[in-house]
Amino acid sequence: MASPSISAAAVASPVTPVALDPSPVASRPPAATAPVRKRPVLLLDQRPHPSTPTSRTAAAAAAAAAPLSQARRKRGLSSSGRPRWQTALSVAAKNAALLAVLLYLGDQAWRWAHPAPLAQPDDAALAGYTARINDVEASLARAFGALKVQLEAVDRKIDGEVGAARGELAALLEEKRLAIEGQLNLLDARTDELNDALGGLRRMEFLRKDQFEAFLDEFKESLGSNSGAEVDLDQVLALAREIVMREIEKHAADGVGRVDYAVGSAGGRVVRYSEAYDAGKRGGLLSALPFGGGDNGDQSQKILQPSFGEPGQCFPLKGSSGFVEIQLRKGIIPEAITLEHVSKDVAYDMSTAPKDCRLSGWYQGTHTETPPNHAAEMYALTEFTYDLAKNNIQTFDITAPDVGVVNMVRLDFTSNHGSSALTCIYRIRVHGHEPVTPVIASPLP
Repeated sequence: MASPSISAAAVASPVTPVALDPSPVASRPPAATAPVRKRPVLLLDQRPHPSTPTSRTAAAAAAAAAPLSQARRKRGLSSSGRPRWQTALSVAAKNAALLAVLLYLGDQAWRWAHPAPLAQPDDAALAGYTARINDVEASLARAFGALKVQLEAVDRKIDGEVGAARGELAALLEEKRLAIEGQLNLLDARTDELNDALGGLRRMEFLRKDQFEAFLDEFKESLGSNSGAEVDLDQVLALAREIVMREIEKHAADGVGRVDYAVGSAGGRVVRYSEAYDAGKRGGLLSALPFGGGDNGDQSQKILQPSFGEPGQCFPLKGSSGFVEIQLRKGIIPEAITLEHVSKDVAYDMSTAPKDCRLSGWYQGTHTETPPNHAAEMYALTEFTYDLAKNNIQTFDITAPDVGVVNMVRLDFTSNHGSSALTCIYRIRVHGHEPVTPVIASPLP
């Protein structure tokens, strides 16, 4: 039974609703900005009716039950408006999930630090693996063998095609080479013919430039003051006939129409020569003299006299090589040398004619010169070849540049046209012109 004090308290003051807010005061938001929260209100009206005999007992029971209901509400509600058991369950679930994650990471770290040993395959598996590897190796070997065979076939085919192409190219090049060589031979032959023709024209010298100018001057003089009149053909023919007759007379005089400074009748003489053929009969003692003998009975002087083309009227030298030194009638500037042999139309043997020759010259001073110049140096003037297919009188120009005055010449022949016993020289002529001023020393460079 309830005590009177509790009953009196229940009668004296009615029960007001109580709202439990367990959140601390400091965390509450200000009253002005906090949203209005509806709180549950529990109304208890336990006042006894005056006419009911048990009203006091009921009031006391209600007063005693009010604190119990408030305690229950405090334990059953959380700060977020949900029951505490839900909050506890949520926290427990989060802790459990975190613990599971930590356990998983720890297990992974342990496995990474302590890997499990590999399981040893059994013999059957090893045998299977070995059989498969052998099959793969056999397949690769067959593939490589087939590929090698194909490559060898391709190489043989390429080699055959390259060889055939090389053979065709070689044949074509050889054909082209032979054609070009034939054309070059034809060109060489034509060049030789042209050179022979030019040489013949040069040696003929029917009308040189100075002669043509002289002819033109004579023709103008013959016209006189009537230069504007028509030219009479008879006048031209008469003048040309006169010039031709003069040239014929000049050539008939000595055969070449050029002054010979080595002719014996004008003072030229042979001063030295190599061993003469048949020296026992032809003055071997004379050939041993310092200048090869004098003029009296000396057969060497034949080569400086006019020749009438008689076979055997020559000066023979022993062997296929030799030399002859000639003193000219005076110092000249040489221009050409003429070598004469017997004509092939009347010759008995042309093998004794000289072939490869060289002409040298120098100036030899006399004892009256001051100072005397007896040791003058010899210089090559020209080299030439006597050709049997051409005329028997052949003239060769001096080819050395800047030739000075000479009064001594030397003809060396290094071969003849076949004879090993002797070489015959019929006549030698030296052509040139006299210097403007007399020279007493050798001007050759």
